[in-house]
Amino acid sequence: MSEYAIGKILAGNYDSLKHAYNIFREIPVDQEMTASNNFVTPQYQRTIGKQTSVSGKGTFFRKAERTLVFLPNAANGWKLDRRDNSDFLPIKVSVENVWTTIRNIVLCSGSPHNYVRMVEHIIALKVGLFLDNLLIELDSGDPPLFERGSMDLVEAVEAVGIVETKQHPVYAKVKEPVAITSANGGFLLFLPPDDNSKLLKIDCAVDFKSAIGRQRIKFDVTPEIFRYGAAARTNCSLWQMLITKTIGKLFADMRNLGYTTQNILIAGPRKYFNEPRLFHKGKSLEAVWHRATLDLLAAVALIGDCRFAGKIVSYKAGHSLDVQMIKLLHRKNLLEYA
Repeated sequence: MSEYAIGKILAGNYDSLKHAYNIFREIPVDQEMTASNNFVTPQYQRTIGKQTSVSGKGTFFRKAERTLVFLPNAANGWKLDRRDNSDFLPIKVSVENVWTTIRNIVLCSGSPHNYVRMVEHIIALKVGLFLDNLLIELDSGDPPLFERGSMDLVEAVEAVGIVETKQHPVYAKVKEPVAITSANGGFLLFLPPDDNSKLLKIDCAVDFKSAIGRQRIKFDVTPEIFRYGAAARTNCSLWQMLITKTIGKLFADMRNLGYTTQNILIAGPRKYFNEPRLFHKGKSLEAVWHRATLDLLAAVALIGDCRFAGKIVSYKAGHSLDVQMIKLLHRKNLLEYA
């Protein structure tokens, strides 16, 4: 099985991390995907060729039609622009603008009314597609929730094409192996790249007490491999879905939640409530692909106006642990740039 250097522990304690790591390393790798022999990381920063838009039902206001407008951006980085109020300035996609990670990643800047919820399924494209610079206009703080993960967004970008700018990208990497662990036995390891490689390599496992069970994948982050994983929907338990559709209607934050049997993978204790996707050798790996490509890579996008190279190992982690790690990398000056 894979052996990784645990390195400096930034949060949590060594004993709990070692215990969780020993469980993780015994989980077999269900699927492994590596970069093709002719793949080369893009030499210049990239943005889209022209404006495009995608619409869908709101995540938190299911009866409302929501639209995302993607525009080329000559400036470095990503910004989210709420056009429903001209007093707001665009929100820079950065860890410094994370408001909360309780259920999803919410970015906010300036006014508390200038926020965008569940940004992870959008900003993951920054890392997965090597899409360095982008401006996204929104008609509210509630983005759409699609029935094919983030494939609608990927296909919209592909339709208008990605173009290179004249600027070289900045690459970030950790100065040394670092780790963080949580109370539920989850952990993250961030490691420097081998031989100054510019690739990001992921080894990710989930471990649910449900039909999802234990799943583990290893892959190199390339646009082709990201595209494969971007089709994975987020998941919830059958109990969570029942709560949403019954007594959840009494609570404002759940009353209009746009979860359906098409846009969410619903896992019961022993079987899925709806049809899972992304099968490999007879086993659905939809849950772990979603976790790795649309959740974990979203946290990497928050590092800043750069690309990240190295290795990330994730076990039973989630938005809160992801973002905590990114914050600690900045706070403790553990990133170096080239």
